Amino acid sequence: MGMEVQISGVNQVKTGMGVAMDQELLSVARLWIRQALTSVLQGDTTCYNQLIQEISNIEPGDPVQEANLVMTLRALSQAVSSINEHHHGSLLSCVLGLSIWNYSLYVADALMEFIINLATSNGGFVDRCLDMLVRNFLPPSCGLPLHMDSLTKKLILGGRGVDQLFLKKEAHLARKNEILDHVHSAIQKIAELVPTAALRLQPIILRRMPHRIIQKDWNALYMENMLRVESSAVGEIIGSRILMAVVDRLIEIDVEIRWEHILNEDSSKVYIFDMEMEDDDENEEDPGKPGSEANVQLTKSSAGKQSLGEVADKMDMLMELTLNHLKLCAEEGRLPQVYDTLMHSFQSTIMNTHKSKFTQFLIFYLCSLAPATCGANFASMLCDIFTNKSRAANTRMTAAAYLASYLARAKYLPLFAVSASLKRLVEWCLQYSPQQNNEKKAINPALHGVFYSACQAVMYVLCFRLKSLMDDPKQKLLIEDLPLKKILEHKLSPLKVCLPSVVEEFLRQVKAVHLFDVSEFTSSNNMLKTEESKAFGGVERLDMFFPFDPYLLRQSDRFVRPYYTFWSMVSIPVDDDEFEDHMLEEEEDPERCTYSEDLMFENTRNHNSRDCYHESSDNEDIEDFECAMNKMSITPKRTTFGMPPKLLSSTGFRPDMPARVTDMPARLYPTAI
Repeated sequence: MGMEVQISGVNQVKTGMGVAMDQELLSVARLWIRQALTSVLQGDTTCYNQLIQEISNIEPGDPVQEANLVMTLRALSQAVSSINEHHHGSLLSCVLGLSIWNYSLYVADALMEFIINLATSNGGFVDRCLDMLVRNFLPPSCGLPLHMDSLTKKLILGGRGVDQLFLKKEAHLARKNEILDHVHSAIQKIAELVPTAALRLQPIILRRMPHRIIQKDWNALYMENMLRVESSAVGEIIGSRILMAVVDRLIEIDVEIRWEHILNEDSSKVYIFDMEMEDDDENEEDPGKPGSEANVQLTKSSAGKQSLGEVADKMDMLMELTLNHLKLCAEEGRLPQVYDTLMHSFQSTIMNTHKSKFTQFLIFYLCSLAPATCGANFASMLCDIFTNKSRAANTRMTAAAYLASYLARAKYLPLFAVSASLKRLVEWCLQYSPQQNNEKKAINPALHGVFYSACQAVMYVLCFRLKSLMDDPKQKLLIEDLPLKKILEHKLSPLKVCLPSVVEEFLRQVKAVHLFDVSEFTSSNNMLKTEESKAFGGVERLDMFFPFDPYLLRQSDRFVRPYYTFWSMVSIPVDDDEFEDHMLEEEEDPERCTYSEDLMFENTRNHNSRDCYHESSDNEDIEDFECAMNKMSITPKRTTFGMPPKLLSSTGFRPDMPARVTDMPARLYPTAI
């Protein structure tokens, strides 16, 4: 009976999928399906098996067969009250195993109607329905078993369809918007009708999250879905945890890009390095862990190695996606909530990650969207962390490094926020009195790392901000009232321990603006680069970490650049004596590129043309790199060729970077890792 009903129905719909289904025929089909479902309880599975076989044999793309599937799904939607998870598991696996990426929108409509009705008819089906929807965040052509439909798995197990599967990628991605609209609409509808659905959705999303080494397109598409959930009504319940998971994923990829890989001796190569896969064994043992399917992805390339360009390009794409999401959140008036989430993520993940290079710029950009509130609050929070004695010393030193780099680089930050943070640091330094210090014994810098990190933070910020603060009458009074000289005279001798390039530039600027007499410090300038400075912290010296050093990702840079202060943009006071010395050097060696020459050039340049990376030429990029990366940077020096200003797509590097980038001397030089 079932087959006759299906064929009769096809005659009415095969001429066009948009023709309304005959209600009488649908009623007959519903009665037949109900009979097939109830007969199973009595031990008769003939009709039930026929129904499963009919659905399983549907050929995607065949209009006649898809018309049959539409009628079957709509009839099933009206018979969900007869479905029992224990007795009808095979049917559920068959229907929930379908992928809407493979079928027309008419099938998608009917399938989503069934999913919604099933989930709302019985709470026991909610998890399976949500899992099916999340599986459809990615198309089967991604090659990940966790996101394949039952038909694709059957073809692959039969030794067919692997090549065809990957060929469908473009076609699948071309339908991305219409497919995901259906998926997310169904999720929202279920969440509206089932109060607990949102909370049950979150672990499913995290469990099906692809591994970090999976291709950038699939990582980006899945993250796009996560951010879409975050910004939806469901996001009001689980949005913060979803956004934090996004940050965690960015951190995982961020740490794969290391300076020693970037600074390869031969820039013309394709840079290959071994990805760290310590957690792969754990993933195999724990199928519920995010990315557990990585090792069985269908791909011809090695899952254990990726080029640096591929990893950088992936990071760039994901950062651009997330930064754009933050922009949309601000436009929707959700900035305060998102700020609170990112602050929690910053303290729990970002700040504790050793020298992340890019992820922290989410905070940097977010604060630029509300400088007077979010921007100032972030600086205040960093001060709170630093001055909190209950925090670990390493955490406090990291907070000082973040604070210094943030105050120096955030172009948008109000001067009052800069001066207020400096005041708190200076007051703390002045009150620091190490009781364990014996004046007769040599200083052990390792015992006072928190103090030295604060001193260095103050000097570092003033290297960038001193002139602008002194040019503002109100801020000038505040800076002049700071007991900076007393700190320099502290018995722990911060000038002997802090980064020499920062100390030297700080003293030079203080002298230029006549803030206080620095002759007693500059006359004994051999204190710079002392054994104490070299020994402090071993390989983890204070000069190793300025978190907001220039951003090196090309596409996502457009979000950061307008709000970022490059060292070349800083208006720096020049002492008259130094200017005369520079002019003498010019007469003796006009070809020499000195710091003062660079300073004079940068102060007369129109910086507006460099605010947008995409409008700048390669030469301007090189100039940005010379000025920004060769001074006050954690980025290591190159010894054989210049490090590129941006990590480029596909290759990651620009092999044509001229040698003059590294030849240019700088008073504030980069440090070495």
